[in-house]
Amino acid sequence: MEQFRATTIVAVKRDGKTALAGDGQVTLDKVVSKGNAKKVRRIYNDKVIIGFAGGAADAFALEARFEELLQKFSGNLMRSAVELATGFRDDKYARKLEAFMIVADKETLLMVSGNGDIIEPENGILATGSGGSFAQAAALALIENTNLTASEIAKKAINIAADICIYTNHNVTCEEV
Repeated sequence: MEQFRATTIVAVKRDGKTALAGDGQVTLDKVVSKGNAKKVRRIYNDKVIIGFAGGAADAFALEARFEELLQKFSGNLMRSAVELATGFRDDKYARKLEAFMIVADKETLLMVSGNGDIIEPENGILATGSGGSFAQAAALALIENTNLTASEIAKKAINIAADICIYTNHNVTCEEV
């Protein structure tokens, strides 16, 4: 079976702003299938930003369920993430989603996995996907050694990852809250 690969998503929290950036590459087996996919977007009346990595169908299923919970809990990001994770214990199908989401609002930054894990960063940086480790390392170096904004760091981190990771390209989408 052919494997979908690709995606680098990075989030940077700095000076009261959180930026979430992602590349646009989708790779099927060893072929770039699409170069301009949008994996970062705004949801919940533009108050929440979300980026996803993993299998496309699983990522969309995870996002759809998360959006339902945001509506149910009046935009409370943490409560929605916890309810999403809790729901995985009861749903055999949901426990097998091969996707990760990074979600943020003005106060909170989280990574939510398709198997029910929730991670809140201690240093204001989260990354996932094929080039996630490269982007995270780049963002950490930039946050510690520059005065760049959260958006500037997130974009540069994706571009650095794209220079190294064959599953990441330079077509960057970035949103900030």
